[in-house]
Amino acid sequence: MDLFIVITLAVLAVMGIIVGVSNDAVNFLNSAFGSKVAKKSVILSVAAVGVMVGVMTSSGMMDVARSGVFYPAMFSYQEIMILFLGMMLSNIILLDIYNSLGLPTSTTVSLVFGLLGSAMALALYNIWSDTTTASLGEYINSGNALGIVSGILLSVLLAFVTGHLLMYISRLIFSFRYHKIFKRFGAFWCGITLAGIVYFTVFKGLKNSGFIPMVLLDFVNNNTSLSLLILWVVCSVVLWLLQRFNVNILRVSILAGTFSLALAFAGNDLVNFIGVPYAGYDSYMIAHNSGVEPTSMEALSQPTQANFWIMCAAGLVMVITLFTSKKAMRVIETERKLSSQSEEAPTNSEATVMSRGIVRAVRMFNDFITRLTPKSVIEAIDSRFEPLPEDERGDVNYDLIRATVNLTAAAILISIGTQLKLPLSTTYVVFMVSMGSSLADRAWGRESAVYRITGVTTVIMGWFVTAVGGFVIALAVTLILAYGGTIAIICVTLVCVGLIIKSNVAKKKEDKVEESAVAMIGDALKQSPEEALITYTEHVCSSMEKVTMIYDRTIVAVFKENRKVLRDMVKEAEEFYHSTRQQKYELLPLLRNLEDSDVNTGHYYVQVVDYISETSKALLHITRPCYKHVDNNHTGLTKEQVYDLKRINDRVEEIFGEINNMLRTRSFDTMDKILNMRDEMFDLIDEVMQNQLRRLRDTGGSSSANMLFFNILTETKTMVLHSRNIMKSLEHFVH
Repeated sequence: MDLFIVITLAVLAVMGIIVGVSNDAVNFLNSAFGSKVAKKSVILSVAAVGVMVGVMTSSGMMDVARSGVFYPAMFSYQEIMILFLGMMLSNIILLDIYNSLGLPTSTTVSLVFGLLGSAMALALYNIWSDTTTASLGEYINSGNALGIVSGILLSVLLAFVTGHLLMYISRLIFSFRYHKIFKRFGAFWCGITLAGIVYFTVFKGLKNSGFIPMVLLDFVNNNTSLSLLILWVVCSVVLWLLQRFNVNILRVSILAGTFSLALAFAGNDLVNFIGVPYAGYDSYMIAHNSGVEPTSMEALSQPTQANFWIMCAAGLVMVITLFTSKKAMRVIETERKLSSQSEEAPTNSEATVMSRGIVRAVRMFNDFITRLTPKSVIEAIDSRFEPLPEDERGDVNYDLIRATVNLTAAAILISIGTQLKLPLSTTYVVFMVSMGSSLADRAWGRESAVYRITGVTTVIMGWFVTAVGGFVIALAVTLILAYGGTIAIICVTLVCVGLIIKSNVAKKKEDKVEESAVAMIGDALKQSPEEALITYTEHVCSSMEKVTMIYDRTIVAVFKENRKVLRDMVKEAEEFYHSTRQQKYELLPLLRNLEDSDVNTGHYYVQVVDYISETSKALLHITRPCYKHVDNNHTGLTKEQVYDLKRINDRVEEIFGEINNMLRTRSFDTMDKILNMRDEMFDLIDEVMQNQLRRLRDTGGSSSANMLFFNILTETKTMVLHSRNIMKSLEHFVH
C-alpha cells in the first residue's frame, strides 16, 4: 500500500504541474504577450530557460510542504503518508468543485490550507482515539503557518500599491508618447528596472544555487545600497550603449523581466505542484532505508536538498506544457483583456453593489481633490496621461512602458517572497500588480471601472473561499482515509480519477463550443460577402436548430415531469446563452478592423448576433423555471394547460422548421408565409392566455403551475419575435 501511495502521489505531481502551468503561465507571459515585445517562440524560449533555472534552485521552498505548517516529529510514517495523500486527493476535489462553480483558486493557498486541514485531521484522529496525550497545538506549527498566511495577504495589497505607484511615476516621466524623451533618459530608467531584476534574481533567488561565488555574495549582503548603485550604473551604461546601436532596450528589459518572473514562478510555485509528492517520496525512502517504520518523522524537519534529476524532470514537464498547452494561451488572452487599455475589455462580467459603491466613492474623492488642486497642475498631469488614438496604439493591449513596470514589480516581489521562503501566490501578485498599473494608467474609465473592481474583489474573495474550502475538504478527506484504511484510500483515489476524467472531457467540450462560436465571427468578417453569407446562414441555421431542440424537449419534459431531462436542457441552454453572449463581446474589437466598404456588412453581423443572443436568453428563461418547478416537486400542469402548450409547441416547430428551410436554400420568397405563421401563433398565444384566465376565475388551480404556464407563453412569444428579426436582418444582408 505504501508503494501504491507513492506512485499515486507521483502521478498527481505530474498532473499538478500540467494543470498548474496551464493556469499560471499567464503570470509570467502576460506582459510580454500583451505588449507583443517579440515573436511567440522567442517569448516562450526565454520563459523556458527561466523555468529550468528556477526549478533547479527551489530546494528551500520544498521545506514548506515538509514542515511548513505542522511538526512532522508528531506523526508516524503511516500517518504522514496518509496526510500527504489526503492533501493531494482533497486538492483534486477542491479544484473540481471550484471549477464547476466558476470560483477562482490559487495553488499556493490550496497547498497551505490543504496541508493544514490534513494535519489537523490526523491530530484530531489521534486525540479522539486516545493514542496520544499531546494537545492539538503540539501538532500544528501555528506560528509559521500564520507567517505564511500573513505573507500571502500582505502580498496582495503590496503588489497593487507597488504596481500603481511605479506606473504612475513612470507615466508622469514618459507619458504615452515616450519615444522622444526615452532616447535621453530611457537607459537610466530601464537601468533601475534591470538592476532590481538582476539583484533580486541573481543575488537573492540564486544565492543558494552554488552559481554565485560566496565572496561576491558576502560583499553584496554587507553593502546592499552600494551594490544596487553599482548595478544601476553598470546596467544603465550597458543599455545606453545598446541604444546607440538602435537596440530597443525596452524589449531587452521586458524579456529580462519575463526570464526573471519565470524563474521566480518556478522557484516559488514548484512546491505547489510537487512539494507534497516529493515529501511523500522522501518519507518512503527514509522508512525503506531504516528497515522499520519510523514512529516519528522528525527527519522531515531537516532542510532538504532536492534530487537534481527529479527537479530537471519537473522543469522539463513544465516547459513542454508551456509550449503545447492551448489552455495557457486562452488564460493569457483573458488576463490581457482584463488589464487592457481598451474600455470594453472586461465588460463581459457582472458588476456588484460593492464595485459600484467603490466607484462612486472614488469619483467623489477625486472631485474633492480636483477642486483643491490648481488648474495648471491638473492640466500638466492630464497631458502626461493622454492616451494614444487606437490607430497609433496598434494591436496591443498596452505599451512597452507598462509591460516593463508589470514585470519589474512582480519579479521583485516574488523574488523577495522566495528569498524569505514564503509561498506567495504568484497568481495574485502578478494580477494585483497588473491591476494597480492599469489603474494608474487610467485604463479604469467610467465604462469599465466597476467591472475591473469586480474582478479584483472576486480574486481577493476567492482567496478566502479557497482557504476555507481547502481546509475543510482536506480535513474531511483525511479523516475518511484515517478511519477507512486501505479500502477508503482505494475508493477515494478512484473517485478523484473519475473527477479528473469528467472535468477534462467537460472542459474540452465547453472550449470547443466557445472556440467555434468566436471563430465563426472572425472568419465571416474576413470573407467576401458571398462567402460570408454561407458562413453567416450556417451559423444561424445551427443556432435555430439548437433552439428548436431545447425548446421541444423542455416542453415535453415538463409534461412528463422529467427532472433529469430538464436539468440537461438547462445546462445546454446556459452553454448556448454564454456562447452567444461571448460572441457579442468578441464582435466589437473585430468590427473596428473593418474596411469602410464592409461597414454595412458589419452592421448586419451586429444585428444577427444580438438577436440570437436575445433568443437564447428567452430560451434560458423558459428552461430554468421549468426545471425549478419540477425540482421543487410543485403540482404539475393541468390537462388543459398541457393541451394548450402542445398546440403552441407544434406551431413553434412549424415556424422554426420553415425558417431553417429558408436558411438552407437562402431564398426568402416565403418570408410573408413566416410572417403570417408568426401572427397566427401570437393570436393562438392570446387565445390560450384568455382560456387560462377563465380557468383561473372558475377553478383556480396551483399558483406555481399557473405562473410557470404564463411564463412559458410570454418567453415563447419573445423567442419567436427575435427569430423573426433574425430573418429580417438576413434578408437585408442578401439584398
